[in-house]
Amino acid sequence: MVRYILKRFFMMILTIWIIATLTFVLMNAIPGSPFNEERTSNEAVQENLERHFNLDEPPIVQYFIYLKSIATLDFGPSIKKPNSTVNDLLGRGFPISAELGIIAILVALFSGIILGVLAALRHNGIIDYLAMTIAVLGISIPNFVLATLLIQQLAVNGGFFPVATWQSPMHMVLPTLALATGPMAIIARLTRSSMLEVLTQDYIKMARAKGLAPYKVVIKHALKNALMPVVTILGTLLAGILTGTFVIEKIFAIPGMGKYFVESINQRDYPVIMGTTVFYSAFLVFALFLVDIAYGLLDPRIKLHKEEGN
Repeated sequence: MVRYILKRFFMMILTIWIIATLTFVLMNAIPGSPFNEERTSNEAVQENLERHFNLDEPPIVQYFIYLKSIATLDFGPSIKKPNSTVNDLLGRGFPISAELGIIAILVALFSGIILGVLAALRHNGIIDYLAMTIAVLGISIPNFVLATLLIQQLAVNGGFFPVATWQSPMHMVLPTLALATGPMAIIARLTRSSMLEVLTQDYIKMARAKGLAPYKVVIKHALKNALMPVVTILGTLLAGILTGTFVIEKIFAIPGMGKYFVESINQRDYPVIMGTTVFYSAFLVFALFLVDIAYGLLDPRIKLHKEEGN
């Protein structure tokens, strides 16, 4: 198990380094300078600005400065926000983005599992068809389209919820629904198919033959094994939700990292773009690392030893 964890940890570090390198290469491949649009004809001012942000250094020097900033978790000052550093922006925006993402993944998990279990227990019944219809719609409709529909119908026309911002629990409902519906649909379909397979296993028949209560058979024996596919894709779903917050935050005017990231792209604020990309990539890769470890601990059938690794 220790060997497996160390191997996954090394792969996590390697992945973060590759993402950081690709981000740096892409940023340097963009022609021009962030200061090209500055309203000044004084070349000396522009040269001083580039020197201050190390943009006058050769690319290889900039690259090692960039790697050092990642290693020390100090991404430097923002070019377009002189009074703020990238760390300041992450400190202001990420907690809001994380709150939205965590609420959305919890809603997706609980609602998806419940829908999937009910659909499996009422296979080919009305509940099954209704749950799968909801799942198909959830997968088919992009979250930004769903967000627009929710705003139009429930906020503007219905007046049930606030249109935008992030100030109270009522403000959280619509963005959470827009972000959680897609993952919820995927979880529901996976849970249903897995539950249908598990319910036909011999140990489930044996539990029923012993006279165990139906809810004990479902919760204690069937559900644990049926959730393994959900655990497998949980890291991918988490990545999709956290990156999807950027679009949802823009639509609902939520002051999270999506706001700063979009602004930094429009303004070519290189430190914010690279710092945000590396930070989110590291966060998501670490989440996938934890999911791999959890999956290995939950399922004893996974072969973790070196001689079984092949």
